[in-house]
Amino acid sequence: MNILEKITQHKIKEIAERSELYPIKLLEKSIFFESPTISLKKYLLREDKSGIIAEFKRKSPSKGFINKYAKPEKVSVEYMQAGASALSVLTDNKFFGGSCEDLKIVRKYNYCPVLRKDFIIDEYQIIEAKSIGADAILLIAAILSKNQIIQFEKLAKSLNLEILFEVHNKEELEKIELDNKIIGVNNRNLKTFETNIQTSIDLSSFIPDNCVKVSESGISKIENIIELKKYGFNGFLIGENFMKSESPGRACANFIKKLK
Repeated sequence: MNILEKITQHKIKEIAERSELYPIKLLEKSIFFESPTISLKKYLLREDKSGIIAEFKRKSPSKGFINKYAKPEKVSVEYMQAGASALSVLTDNKFFGGSCEDLKIVRKYNYCPVLRKDFIIDEYQIIEAKSIGADAILLIAAILSKNQIIQFEKLAKSLNLEILFEVHNKEELEKIELDNKIIGVNNRNLKTFETNIQTSIDLSSFIPDNCVKVSESGISKIENIIELKKYGFNGFLIGENFMKSESPGRACANFIKKLK
C-alpha cells in the first residue's frame, strides 16, 4: 500500500467523524458560505504577480515535521507581501499537521485566492472547503474515478469554487475534460517520493493551451521556473522549499526577488 492509499483509507474514517460533528446544515451557516470567492486562475495569470502558489504546511509523510511551530497568520501574510500569486493550505492533520482552522486563519488575514489542499474523496469535503473560506480546492485524479471528478466539479462550480486538478501521468489526465481548466502536474513520485520537474515537462504537450498549467513539488531553484515557463507553465506550487526555512516568508521573498 503506497502513501496515497494509506491517506485515502484514513480519510474515509475522518470524514465519517467530521460529518457527525459538523453536519452540512451547520457548515452552510458559516460566515464564509455566502461570501464571494477570488479567482485562482485570474491571479495566476496576472502579470504583476509571480505565479507562485506559496504553501503552508507543517510536515510531510516522508520527512515528518518541517516547521512544527509555524504560525499560519504570520507566514501567509509574509507570503503575500513577498508577491505570491496565491496561498495553499494543507488541511490534513494526521499526515501533514494541518487543520481547517489553519485555512480559516489564512482567509481572515488575506485577500488573495486560498487553495484548500487535501485529499478530497467526498462531497462533504467540498462543502466544508467553502465553509472555511477556501476559493479553490485540489482534486487528485489518482484517487478519483472519472465520474467522481465530473460530480465533484459540478458541486464545486455551484459553490463558486475553482479546482486545481492534480495529475501524475497521462492516464490521469485522460480522466479530466481538458478545457479551460487549471491543471497541476505533481512532480513527486508517490512510490519513491523522489521529485523531478521533467514530469511536468513530459506532460505539458498533452495539456491544451487554454488551460492554466501549474507545476507542483520539487521546485527549489529559479532555473526550474525559467525552464518550466518555456513549456507554458503559469503557476508554481512551492511549499517545502520555503517552509523548511526558519522564516518561510523571507525565503519566499528572496526567491521571488531573484525571479524578477
